[in-house]
Amino acid sequence: MTLRTGWRRAAAFASLLLLSVSPVGAQTWDSILSTIRKRFPTVRQLSTRELSGWMEDAGRPAKPLLLDVRAAREFGVSHLPGARHATSLEAIRPLLSSNSQPIVVYCSVGYRSSALAEKLQKAGITNVYNLDGSIFAWANEGRPVCQGSKILTPALVHPYDEKWGQLLKPELRATPGPRSR
Repeated sequence: MTLRTGWRRAAAFASLLLLSVSPVGAQTWDSILSTIRKRFPTVRQLSTRELSGWMEDAGRPAKPLLLDVRAAREFGVSHLPGARHATSLEAIRPLLSSNSQPIVVYCSVGYRSSALAEKLQKAGITNVYNLDGSIFAWANEGRPVCQGSKILTPALVHPYDEKWGQLLKPELRATPGPRSR
């Protein structure tokens, strides 16, 4: 391992540690998103508004492959319409028609999905975006979520855990049960 790689890993660990030990109440959406952007500077961020427009634009030739990178338990509660569940490069490769196919990845707030987006880029997959704010931002804005192919009304989202669930509007929080990885 080179010194540069070692420092990057240490910085990533420190960022993750800071996010996990800081009380969510002390963190704002802006500070969380800023931390994610700083940790993953090469990952392009796509706003929820941009993704919604992209998905609704019938004239746009290539719809993105929408990938939910959360744990299966989280995906089972709800996901974005049309999303596929995939948590690794190995699971994503068979879903791709080409290395330039547009892909949008998301998780709860964007850290796990940005990490996977970075891995995809390093593997030569060139058209990757992270959904800025991920499913929490999407649901908080009143955008639809599904369970299977059924739109959930009212919307419910797996809160990841009690702490991170505070970033979801209270009426959107599904009962998480024990966290699975």
